[in-house]
Amino acid sequence: MSRTPLRRTAAATATAGLLLVLAACGGNAAAGDGGTITVTVGYQSKTINTVTAGTLLRSLGYFEKQLNALGDGHSYKVVWQDYATGAPITAQMTAGKIDIGSMGDFPLLINAARGKQLGRPTHLVSVTGYNLRGGLNTIVTAPDSKLTSLKDLKGKKVSTSVGSAADGTLVRALKRAGIDPEKGIEKLNQQPAVGASALSAGSADALSQFVAWPGLLAYQGKAKALYDGAELNLPTFHGVTARQDFAKKRPSVLEAFLKAQAQATDYLNAHPVAAAEKVAKATGLPAEVVYLYNGANGISTFDPALKPQLVSALKQDVSILKAAKLTGDVDVDAFVDDQYVKKALGATYDQKLSAAPPPATSEVWTKDADRTQTFASATELLSYLATHGDGVRAAYVPDATTGTLWFADKAVWVAEGTQLLPFVAPSTAQTYVDTHSGARVVTYSEALEAAS
Repeated sequence: MSRTPLRRTAAATATAGLLLVLAACGGNAAAGDGGTITVTVGYQSKTINTVTAGTLLRSLGYFEKQLNALGDGHSYKVVWQDYATGAPITAQMTAGKIDIGSMGDFPLLINAARGKQLGRPTHLVSVTGYNLRGGLNTIVTAPDSKLTSLKDLKGKKVSTSVGSAADGTLVRALKRAGIDPEKGIEKLNQQPAVGASALSAGSADALSQFVAWPGLLAYQGKAKALYDGAELNLPTFHGVTARQDFAKKRPSVLEAFLKAQAQATDYLNAHPVAAAEKVAKATGLPAEVVYLYNGANGISTFDPALKPQLVSALKQDVSILKAAKLTGDVDVDAFVDDQYVKKALGATYDQKLSAAPPPATSEVWTKDADRTQTFASATELLSYLATHGDGVRAAYVPDATTGTLWFADKAVWVAEGTQLLPFVAPSTAQTYVDTHSGARVVTYSEALEAAS
């Protein structure tokens, strides 16, 4: 009789010990199956500036391959969780349920603030894609809208996602236009898809959103550009954030992820058309829209390096979020942690750190082609389109002022002598006309005719 409690106590102790061992095998707080470590990755499949840490990376299987190559005696299971924005990824990270996530610059700052506030600190460990002028965010209006400049937004309803980089662009742009971003417009805080529907229904006069929504709506004929975010001339980017406790516990796993991200980046840069097709298949987005942002000369440049100019821009973003009462002070220097990506990329890191985006170039994607054709000027591209239009899948031209790539048939065209110049937004085209004698705005059809 007296020995039974002892047996039960011993059994309970052994069971508790086994549970502790199993719990230690999890990539996060949860236990794995036997010796399996689960790594949970949060990503945004349709925010295609993050594809090298999400959609494309997942389709290529590089992370799983890097984990299998660790040879540390563990088996690994990767769980991919897809979200529309960065906010739910941050919520899951601070709950200890996501280990690695990717999101835009403004959500990254909220990620940092929430992590610190809730005792689950996170760190920015790499960049996915960036645009040094801010061209990833665009304000669009309905196709038949009479609005032609930011000043026309005064008193109007504008949809955006509060706390996103697109909201940051809207706030900054309105201030430059002399409009109070809080009182001068009626701001509608909506998810991108909801905002797109609101614009189509006429319940929103304009929509400020991030990649790939503006390009998608323009491509579908559901919107036209009102403001090119690159006019701000302030970098925007998306990046990878990791929980501090996860990074310290599983540094080799985080390095494996960053190596895989670098591989996916190399694949995208070497095979931009194939990469666009893969992302399109996974997301349902038109490949032509994906290529607008992620192509060889797209709006986004992909590079994992934590460039100083991007970190500097992040510091400038803090004041916008503080003014909106979405965060307090954020210690950006403490949030940025490049040790893992430096180790993952080795000697190539310094090269990537100093690399510059490729120059903006006009491109044509012909049907059934696995690569695009480039042209020395937009005028030459138009000349080609005038005689080969039926065989063209998509044509892209860089804004003559900002360099932001846009669809040739959606651009605002200016004729100046024999030169034809494309612009994303009507206001930038008009500014050019006002400062160049003899220049005039022409329709796309007139531009094609002039180039033929």
